Amino acid sequence: MRAATCFVVWSLAIGILLAPGRLQAQPAEGAKAAAAQPTAAELVKRLEADLTGAKLTGQFTVTGKGALTPKEEEYTITSATKLDEPDLWLLKARIKYGKTDGTFPIPLEIKWAGDTPVITMTNLEIPGLGTFSTRVVIYEGRYAGTWQHGDVGGHLFGTISRADEKPADTSKPATP
Repeated sequence: MRAATCFVVWSLAIGILLAPGRLQAQPAEGAKAAAAQPTAAELVKRLEADLTGAKLTGQFTVTGKGALTPKEEEYTITSATKLDEPDLWLLKARIKYGKTDGTFPIPLEIKWAGDTPVITMTNLEIPGLGTFSTRVVIYEGRYAGTWQHGDVGGHLFGTISRADEKPADTSKPATP
């Protein structure tokens, strides 16, 4: 009985979505959204402002260590500057990693997936810390991605706040 009810509900929903005229309105809405897209210069300016003075607070996992609780991580970006070379940025970041707690100038690439920045590093040596690779997506006050340090790697995720604000708690799942 439940399966039949679910089938009827889904059939109605699909029927409403596919109703004549419904699909025709979507391109017009999409065109309006595309027209409102910021320029590349506006995206760069916004990202510089968003990352300068930002604190990334979250957790990271280690691949192959699934039973372990994610560990806490924290990065404070004191400045983010777009350099003249395409996609190249200089981030000055305070990194708390293991026994290290210091501020480092980190040249890295930031690519764009539409209006979404993706931080990329491939085998970048950070003096005193080692060689790292990463891909991190930044979107609406959150970050998520992958990291690699030598033979060890995993995932990372968390929230972005102003360095002088208290970060959101990422240790508990949100309730709907």
